[in-house]
Amino acid sequence: MDTLNICYLEWNSFCDRDMPAVLRGLGQNVIKIHFEGYRMKEEEVERLLETSLGQSSCDFLFSFNYFPTVSKYCASHHVKYVSWVYDSPHIHVYSYTVLNPCNYIFLFDYAMYEELRSAGIQTVYYMPLAVNDVKLGALRNGLEQRKKYAGEISFVGSLYTEPKNRLYDKFRSISGYARGYLDGLIQAQLHVQGYNFLREMLSGDIVAEMQKAYPTNPNAESAMSPEEIYADYVLARQVTSIERREILEKLGEKHSVNLFTYDRSVCIPGVENKGAVDYDTEMPYIFMNSKISLNITLRSIKTGIPLRAFDIMGSGGFLLTNYQEELFEYFEADKDFVYYTDYGDLTEKVDYYLLHEEERVQIAQNGCRKVREQHNMRLRVRSILDIVTGERNETAAV
Repeated sequence: MDTLNICYLEWNSFCDRDMPAVLRGLGQNVIKIHFEGYRMKEEEVERLLETSLGQSSCDFLFSFNYFPTVSKYCASHHVKYVSWVYDSPHIHVYSYTVLNPCNYIFLFDYAMYEELRSAGIQTVYYMPLAVNDVKLGALRNGLEQRKKYAGEISFVGSLYTEPKNRLYDKFRSISGYARGYLDGLIQAQLHVQGYNFLREMLSGDIVAEMQKAYPTNPNAESAMSPEEIYADYVLARQVTSIERREILEKLGEKHSVNLFTYDRSVCIPGVENKGAVDYDTEMPYIFMNSKISLNITLRSIKTGIPLRAFDIMGSGGFLLTNYQEELFEYFEADKDFVYYTDYGDLTEKVDYYLLHEEERVQIAQNGCRKVREQHNMRLRVRSILDIVTGERNETAAV
């Protein structure tokens, strides 16, 4: 493969510090473009790209997550636009701009990929997420790190208690029947792992009530329905919020739990809220030094392996996770990771693996080895480059 000039949109994504180094390690030339993401208006994006691309040759633009405004510019200027989505839901992949032939949109959730492909979208590809094995392998877990981050159980993530995430509160004013229906639907979904039925259970009259309290107002460029927006952005988030809190409450009754989250006001007995941590410089040490690291997947991720699961295993942590279909396609349960089916199963497995250190350490080592060898960013990015340059003509790649 010839050396490519890749314009990288740098917008404070999780992997901003990793991707340029990985691309350069593969022999590519990277031109960073500081990008303000979705805060930028279309005309601002156009001016930025006009200036940036005018100063350097560009074989394609790359970003983590998909930006319709960037796609519009690339379509009109005949520039390839490559994006790798790590969020689900990601409302912007339901923009009509995804049809632009300049797009190469890589999705980590196969269910989302399949949904768009079955709708005739030819610009989407399946690509699981990955870790920067070079960066993780260079970390040194010294006495200072072990002392600072050691713990029995850790959870890194949001409980969706921040004001911007409390969308379900907007439905307090709807009819008693509609609110009761939604509360019941959330409780039902809480007890089911591996299948999301929120969207299909929203009837027209319930959606009409929801629209009165919190209008979705989908714009003319989006194909996402109100039912999809409510299910994936509001209800799935509420299910996850309840689930994460209930799990932490149950584990905190018996064990020492460290919580790393943005909302410092969260207070749960037996759980120490340590606040937010840096993704690159702190989070890997948390997983290295926790006996058990929890992954509790956001319920809008249908089948995909969330980045957090890769983060835990890639850092050498012991992963205890909810059921996610794609985990079983790439990893072996009870050998590379451990999963739970319900709260009772979770507490039993926590008790067991805290007592059985040798098994726990072996599973963590197996998962770490497999992630770093088979699910590293160099392999994934090489696959992406092969598809974009036409050396591989595939719709799904791993």
